[in-house]
Amino acid sequence: MSSSVGVGSAGGGGTDIASLLEKAKELDQLKKDQDDIVVEINKIHKKVLASPEMVDKSVDAILLKLRGLYARAKELSENEISASNALIGLLDGLLQSGASTAQKKKIEVGEQKKKRIKSDTDSARFSAASMRNQLDQAASLKGEQVAARVKSDDEKDEWFVVKVIHFDKETKEYEVLDEEPGDDEESTQKKYKLPMSYIIPFPKKGDPSSAPDFGQGRQVLAVYPGTTALYRATVASHRKRKSDDYILEFDDDEEDGSLPQRAVPFYRVVALPEGHRQ
Repeated sequence: MSSSVGVGSAGGGGTDIASLLEKAKELDQLKKDQDDIVVEINKIHKKVLASPEMVDKSVDAILLKLRGLYARAKELSENEISASNALIGLLDGLLQSGASTAQKKKIEVGEQKKKRIKSDTDSARFSAASMRNQLDQAASLKGEQVAARVKSDDEKDEWFVVKVIHFDKETKEYEVLDEEPGDDEESTQKKYKLPMSYIIPFPKKGDPSSAPDFGQGRQVLAVYPGTTALYRATVASHRKRKSDDYILEFDDDEEDGSLPQRAVPFYRVVALPEGHRQ
């Protein structure tokens, strides 16, 4: 993997338990919202079955409402995947940061209590359908370029653009290819097997409306121009349109005492993972 910029190590904040619990609450709310959508969809289905004549009179309204509900369900499901990946990242960061034994014990005790009290509820919400949806979306990335954390140690994470070759639904692992070899003559394309939490899909190049809109001052992970490496950067200014490039200031990219502003396409910018170290 080649890179023409030397981005130095910057101390990343450690993941704390408070942010972990906050993200868990967010995930729980997403599940509740999905349950509410399913209830609304089932109500419409029951009405249609009970009163077929209602469909003839207001078919357009019924179909539009159902379409809106299913679109919302899809959005919530995608948000659930993002929140789940963020939780996995938080847990990885907590383990790697060397949390104290007391903190680990507190988490274990808390988790055991929650499992005893809410085991039935949790198992119902983490339904087989939801898991299948996540796995299907992961499998759909075959042939796509994604952001991947291919290396990680106690000091920093290394993210690069790779191509998805295969996703194994049994092991929940991606097989990816680094299409761009390094600078030395002996470098060749490399393959990696990575867990789901190490992969972030890029926004679709041809569909700017589907991409997140990061506001001014937001920290993101972005491909440095002219390379296949991703680094932490800050959004320098608001965009007028979703299809516009982001104007970013990359960490540790100082020139003549200031950070230059660099243009990066929207489809090469993703949310900064929780606990990212650079």
